[in-house]
Amino acid sequence: MSYEAFLRAKAPAHPDTGISVDTVHHSLFEWQAAVVKWALRKGRACLFEDCGLGKTLQQLVWAQNVPGDVLILTPLAVAEQTAAEARRFGINAEVTRDGTKSQRGHITITNYERLHRYDVADFRGLVLDESSILKAHDGKTRTAIIEAAQSVPFRLACTATPAPNDHMELANHAEFVGAMTRNEMLAR
Repeated sequence: MSYEAFLRAKAPAHPDTGISVDTVHHSLFEWQAAVVKWALRKGRACLFEDCGLGKTLQQLVWAQNVPGDVLILTPLAVAEQTAAEARRFGINAEVTRDGTKSQRGHITITNYERLHRYDVADFRGLVLDESSILKAHDGKTRTAIIEAAQSVPFRLACTATPAPNDHMELANHAEFVGAMTRNEMLAR
């Protein structure tokens, strides 16, 4: 075995656990459609994209294609903006704040602060809008999100590109999607 093959065998794998789709929402640019299809195929993925690249529409289309109910968690002032974006593109989504699922479609939008009102196990998909909320290595919200996410088969984290040298934030994202724990990543 060559040294290159040995190293390749040691690389951690994050296997596809999702679904394959042929087409997605017609409003996506070609590269956005490719990203959404990739994230759906992975099942658990992160979209680290700069501001203005359409992460909200991408996460809505991803959620629309997940087979089952999806919960989108947003910062406080963003839930209504996400719902407005959904309406603009004809995607059924609803903001709820009391722990109930959307009555309009299978996409429910709420704020991070209301996570405790939902039984996340009732959802097949979980989206973190502005997932930089995972930045703190010892935060209560970070811990609650990562623990709740373990029962959800489809997970998507969306944020502007995290600092490439912020190993804690990247490790928390890796733990959220189930690629490896924060401690495993930091040890590597």
